[in-house]
Amino acid sequence: MNNQGLKIAFFDAKPYDIEVFNELNSGYGFDIKYFKFHLTYDNIVLTNAYDVVVLFVNDTVDSHMINKLSKYGVKLIALRSAGFNNIDLKAAQDKIRVVRVPEYSPYSIAEHTVALMLTLNRKIHRAYYRTRDSNFALSGLLGFDMHGKTAGVIGTGRIGKTLVRILKGFGVKILAYDKFPDNDFADETGCEYVRIDDLYRKSDIISLNCPLTEETEYIINADSISRMKPGVMLINTGRGKLIKTSDLIDGLKNGIIGSAGLDVYEEESRFFFEDLSDRVLADDVLARLLSFNNVIITSHQGFFTREALHNIAKTTLENIDDFFSGKK
Repeated sequence: MNNQGLKIAFFDAKPYDIEVFNELNSGYGFDIKYFKFHLTYDNIVLTNAYDVVVLFVNDTVDSHMINKLSKYGVKLIALRSAGFNNIDLKAAQDKIRVVRVPEYSPYSIAEHTVALMLTLNRKIHRAYYRTRDSNFALSGLLGFDMHGKTAGVIGTGRIGKTLVRILKGFGVKILAYDKFPDNDFADETGCEYVRIDDLYRKSDIISLNCPLTEETEYIINADSISRMKPGVMLINTGRGKLIKTSDLIDGLKNGIIGSAGLDVYEEESRFFFEDLSDRVLADDVLARLLSFNNVIITSHQGFFTREALHNIAKTTLENIDDFFSGKK
């Protein structure tokens, strides 16, 4: 590699990040400084004289921070994630190039989505705690056959398509919604692209696998919930702001939402990826969600497989090397 010694400021670094990036960086020779905390306006001065900042999903960079990074000589923001809604791309244009990891493992997210579905359906989370207390009663654990049910998949990118293929193995009928339907994929898998209202009305299970954009922000709200089949299972492994959480809680209380599996939360940046077990949870909305026995929340761990971590590190380092080698 001809870019040895490039200075990289790596934020929100966890032990597993450091391990895999150090292993793969042996082939590049970059000078990586790891910071355990998020990049904020208060600590952005730490990026002075660095060539690259490497960020994750909860590092938010607005126009003021873009200007600061540019002033400090940062030439590249390398996101080690697929989502990029946390970066002001308009402000970055002509100042700093932004790269991301568009695909690390669609299997990791899709399989976690199915894990949430099965856990909610068969009440595995409740059974686990019961049997540890020597309670082997079945009351309250009744589920349903996945076979023959209808699942609505909103967003058929790489993850959504992988999910469709997995669900077909259960004998589930698939309805799909995407701004850009892939009719060849529909013919191949037997799924059916429909209007989103039809998806809401007919689906027993709805999974959100679309990116967060201005069009999809709060796509699940009081109005859309009112059009869903009563008792629907809702799964979100996309982005937290796809769902208006207060409306989700109302839907759970009135029974339209029969269960919910959330790997993301709209205010997750204050909580997810951290151990807060020794504190009082200050977010009343999140605390309310955690009180429902038909809601499972995981802390944005859908991506968290060995394969995905390796691919994230590999692509991020390749992105950096390509940029400073003058490649498009």
